[in-house]
Amino acid sequence: MVLRSCWKSRHKNSSRPAPRLIRAGLAALFWLCVTQLACGSGAVGETKNVVQKDAEFDVTYNDTVTSENQTIYAFNHTVSRNKGVRVRVDVSPQNLESTILFVVRQKQAVLSFQVPLILRGLYQRKYPYNHVGRTLCQPPTRAASETQYFFVDVSTLSAQGTNYQLRVSRVESFTLQTDKKFTFTASPSQPQYFKYVFPDGVDTVIVKVNSDMNFPCSVMSIQDIQCPVYDLDNNVAFLGMYQTMTKKGAITVQVCLSSLPPTERSLDSVGRSRHESLSSVEEDDYDTLEDINSDKNIVRTKKFLCVSDLARKDKRVLSKKYQIYFWNIATIAVFYALPVIQLVITYQTVVNVTGNQDICYYNFLCAHPLGALSAFNNILSNLGYVMLGLLFLLIVLKRDIVHNRALVRNDLNALECGIPKHFGLFYAMGTALMMEGLLSACYHVCPNYTNFQFDTSFMYMIAGLCMLKLYQKRHPDINASAYTAYACLAAVIFFSVLGVVFGKGNMAFWIVFSVIHILATLLLSTQLYYMGRWRLNAGILRRMLHIIYTDCIRQCSGPMYIDRMVLLVMGNIVNWSLAAYGLIERPNDFASYLLAIAICNLLLYFAFYIIMKLRSGERIKCLPLVCILFTAVVWGFALYFFFQGLSTWQKTPAESREHNRDCILLFFFDDHDIWHFLSSIAMFGSFLVLLTMDDDLDTVQRDKIYVF
Repeated sequence: MVLRSCWKSRHKNSSRPAPRLIRAGLAALFWLCVTQLACGSGAVGETKNVVQKDAEFDVTYNDTVTSENQTIYAFNHTVSRNKGVRVRVDVSPQNLESTILFVVRQKQAVLSFQVPLILRGLYQRKYPYNHVGRTLCQPPTRAASETQYFFVDVSTLSAQGTNYQLRVSRVESFTLQTDKKFTFTASPSQPQYFKYVFPDGVDTVIVKVNSDMNFPCSVMSIQDIQCPVYDLDNNVAFLGMYQTMTKKGAITVQVCLSSLPPTERSLDSVGRSRHESLSSVEEDDYDTLEDINSDKNIVRTKKFLCVSDLARKDKRVLSKKYQIYFWNIATIAVFYALPVIQLVITYQTVVNVTGNQDICYYNFLCAHPLGALSAFNNILSNLGYVMLGLLFLLIVLKRDIVHNRALVRNDLNALECGIPKHFGLFYAMGTALMMEGLLSACYHVCPNYTNFQFDTSFMYMIAGLCMLKLYQKRHPDINASAYTAYACLAAVIFFSVLGVVFGKGNMAFWIVFSVIHILATLLLSTQLYYMGRWRLNAGILRRMLHIIYTDCIRQCSGPMYIDRMVLLVMGNIVNWSLAAYGLIERPNDFASYLLAIAICNLLLYFAFYIIMKLRSGERIKCLPLVCILFTAVVWGFALYFFFQGLSTWQKTPAESREHNRDCILLFFFDDHDIWHFLSSIAMFGSFLVLLTMDDDLDTVQRDKIYVF
């Protein structure tokens, strides 16, 4: 097999000098595999005759080995950074029944392999190879070249004499060059690897491999320069990056951080593996105890917290964490919307085929059909959600680009001032607004109680994301992950479905839901009050009794965090009241009741945030102030049209039609359409408030911005 590799480089655009060598280098490894290598095991018996020979490079040695003798070849050579050493062994096909063990002993590495080499394919089929070639690991050297010995031991357990050919040669083209093609040959029993050192000013390279022949199991791997090199199919996953290929393969490689040149850097740093690269940093890697000032148990339980106390984690890690919000909701949207569209099309088809007008709860006095759609006006009026959601995404994208440019030029305000800017949640909010329009339109294709969930699911999403964004502003290090947040929202939607199906007049359901609602409120309150520095385990009751005894009985002391306590007390009052209302009244429209809980909590938290912002001496700039006033007015008018109630699936179709009304706008749109128009504008305005309300802090140091 002939593989051709081409290296492409990307240079950093930076005015400051680049370090001479950012990473010690990479080992590029290529081979073909049938499947996992089967190595023979077992101890070699004692030999009666050991012969050591001084050997030379580029000389083919034809010898015979038996269980009675062992041969050692001693090679003296100069180790060079730019040249490699390769060992080739050939055994006659007639001697495949006898296994020969070759052991190469170097100064800092040992390589062993057997000939014939047995590879296993499908159905455990064996593939013996009598031609084996391996490249020796190049040990790191302090000097440009260094003289060393290495030995090749040849032995077997077979009493029958086995002939073999051994040849050791230098690999002159061992170091790859940037933007230069290189041709070589590899086979299942003769893998190849080469060395590449990043030149000055290069921080990223693309390794490209092309093959003229199509093999089903070719593998290319990128590893740091260190011994041993994992060049077999059963150990390639131990280090570095790898991928399978047929005719084409490509891997992008970035350097690690190190400013010292290679004659000065410690040899221990040469073997850094890929988990230290920027592409795989994890949140927990930056959440460790360095000293007493950075201990999160000390920092997060201080009486007065600043944003700088909760913005200590690496920005790259947090940006990656919050971008997951957008990608997750995009995935959810696709998987949710497709079956929804299929279902409502089926509903509409049934209505058109059967002529049964009692299936869908339209406002029949203002239902304008278009093609197969019975109430196109109710569908068209949802276009505002989609358009304004897209507009919000573009606004966020512009802010994101401007902020990243400021970071690139090391702008001090972007680096150390203002609320830390993470845009992942904003992207998720814009996507949720667009999906609300799409799913609301799907619901209005044939509105009834079985698909009302389509109209409310992303409303829960929007309310939850807005609360998370408010909390994230001053708590970026400890905000919930996307997986936790969406799991909680999924639980909310699950209860919404249960409530619609089983909640009507079911006392047992309302008791269970109210208990869960109150317990969730208490757990969330504890999490927020202690900034996550508490544990839910078997000792929780004992700790609660201890706190009650020490703070309430033994001595009367107030709460340590007054502001947080005020918010949480108000939140508990609101949520306990809503739970009591649901338990007593048991409203038929459970989905709207659940949405009311979410909206009440969002409004409470938003009001608390605004009050605390002003109380802390901060101000609200003109643009967010106008957005707040405008949005409040629009929400008022929108809610007026929402409560007009032009139809209701809580009653029979005949009773629902008693609520129908004529069109009020352009002889085409009814009151509910006006609700769609105004609520989409109000949601867009609310998003703008969240986006701009802390713009006054863009020039304020983070250690002067209070957390509340």
